[in-house]
Amino acid sequence: MYSYAGKILRVNLTTGQISTEPLTEEMAKQYIGGIGLGIKLLMDNSKPGTDAYDPDNPLIYLTGPLSGTMGPTAGNGYAVVSKSPATGGVGEAKAHGFFGPDLKRAGYDAVIITGKAPRLSYLWIDDDKVQIMNAEHLKYATVGHTDKTIREELGDFYIRVSAIGEAGEKLCRFAAIINDEFRAIGRSGMGGVMGSKNLKAVAVRGTKDVNVADMNGFREFVKLIHERMKGPATKKYKTLGTPENVLVLNSLSALATRNWTNATFEGAHKVSGEYLNEHYVKKIVGCATCGMRCDHIAVVPEGPYKGSTSRLEFECLWSMGPLCGIDRLDAIIEAMRIVNEYGMDGISIGVVVAFAMDLYEHGIITKEQTDGIELNFGNAEALIAIIHKIGKREGWLGNILAEGVAKAAELIGGDAPKYACHIKGLELPGYDLRTLKTAALGFSVAFRGACHLRNGAYSPDVKGKVNRFKIEPGRGKMITDESKMYNIIDSLIVCKFSRGTYYDGWKDLANYYALATGIPMTPEEMAKAGDRIENLARLFNIREGKGTRKYDTLPWKIKNVPVPDEGPAKGVCVSEEEFQIGLDDYYASRGWSAEGIPTLEKLKELGLENYAYIAEKAEQGGN
Repeated sequence: MYSYAGKILRVNLTTGQISTEPLTEEMAKQYIGGIGLGIKLLMDNSKPGTDAYDPDNPLIYLTGPLSGTMGPTAGNGYAVVSKSPATGGVGEAKAHGFFGPDLKRAGYDAVIITGKAPRLSYLWIDDDKVQIMNAEHLKYATVGHTDKTIREELGDFYIRVSAIGEAGEKLCRFAAIINDEFRAIGRSGMGGVMGSKNLKAVAVRGTKDVNVADMNGFREFVKLIHERMKGPATKKYKTLGTPENVLVLNSLSALATRNWTNATFEGAHKVSGEYLNEHYVKKIVGCATCGMRCDHIAVVPEGPYKGSTSRLEFECLWSMGPLCGIDRLDAIIEAMRIVNEYGMDGISIGVVVAFAMDLYEHGIITKEQTDGIELNFGNAEALIAIIHKIGKREGWLGNILAEGVAKAAELIGGDAPKYACHIKGLELPGYDLRTLKTAALGFSVAFRGACHLRNGAYSPDVKGKVNRFKIEPGRGKMITDESKMYNIIDSLIVCKFSRGTYYDGWKDLANYYALATGIPMTPEEMAKAGDRIENLARLFNIREGKGTRKYDTLPWKIKNVPVPDEGPAKGVCVSEEEFQIGLDDYYASRGWSAEGIPTLEKLKELGLENYAYIAEKAEQGGN
């Protein structure tokens, strides 16, 4: 096989045992790499019912078939897959930058990490030499300090480090893994799994070549994608970046505000992409092999947070801005900086804080329980203060909120669950699902929980391709088709910001794969692989008791609190009746039963009949 390393590394942190095994061409073609291969390895290397923080739960680092090549955006990514401590189902996230290429050049398609180190450690992968190193001196160190210290200790500035901060060590359920200063394996709590293994970081230096099958053809395809990246398909990311979404969604009454109380934010212009770029962005940088450059690095020029520097994407800006009723970009930039240093998901943290603010305003938690922090919406100083407490698990409230909104609501009790905006335990991203109903359906069925990146279901609503105020037959197929594409994008580990450059869709992606690997791949086979990955993820969630119809649901607020804002969206929410119609439509489009369970016919079609026992047991009423 070309482009693939052809090797899987296994590391048992308990015993110190390190070994390798081959990646077969059959598995490579069926599951591609990235999250596809990761979900397959997770299913086959874990036992049903294993807790996410159990040493036996594997933490799997993965590259894609294009990682380490000169492929635009695809050459620079990696993924991490495990059982999520937030949802109890599939946990996965991707990050770009410079870590992924070195992991591939070290010679690995996947690294399966099990066990728990007897002391805080980091994994040092130097091509074929793999060691478990002492990291006790890095206990509770920030991500930035950990990165710098490891590179200094190993004597090479160009070593790449993927690390957790204090939040991961203290098992925050939405802890992230950070590489290259700002790049995050952000969603679903992979940093917490890493912390549960006493693993502070993975450091890598790779010096091997990554060769493609058809160099001339691959080079010409790369040139083509680079040219397309110069055009309108990536204009948004090169200019304002994703913060452009602030004013777009606000105009549609789809900018969730004050924990989904409002759908518009009166201070939107103060936190817009336009305002951010004019007053705070100092430079725009790119990852290895990228032809776009989308990283908008913001620096606070004056005031109490002067000098604070961070990368801001829309979702994080929104979660710590409008969702918390905050219109101060200086405070949001500072909040994002400390979130990265603690190693937390920049989406979940804002949703968690907004949840706490909602409870505080309704008298469900008191000033005494917040240790004197006045958690009112709009209080920027309170945002900063409570983030520190959550990152350290400090105080009663900081400790509870580090569990994420779903578990925190259960612990607080009373009416708290009504204010917890999550799906399957994962906090909602930055869209008001009351006014984007295709998105509401799509987010509800995403296998990693509330997620805009599993099927892109917000797109037809935002772009006006459908009536966004209703769910009707046909939405299910739209979501199904896009999820297959998104699964392949995340298995190739192509950056989603570049997805618009693949003008011929499946044909382009299949060609990209075949030119690199030398493995023949038709567009139809590629689409089938995307479907296979979705169904296997569903089976894993079913096996863990999290994958049937009752888990495909929406937060209480989305279904019961109509939009109060004046305008065309006033009075809108998602009714239970239309939502159930949407689920029926989606399951039918997937070839699943009325309970959302893959049928034997579907599993045979995808070559997944070996896992049919999981579906059969669920149909009979078991997990």
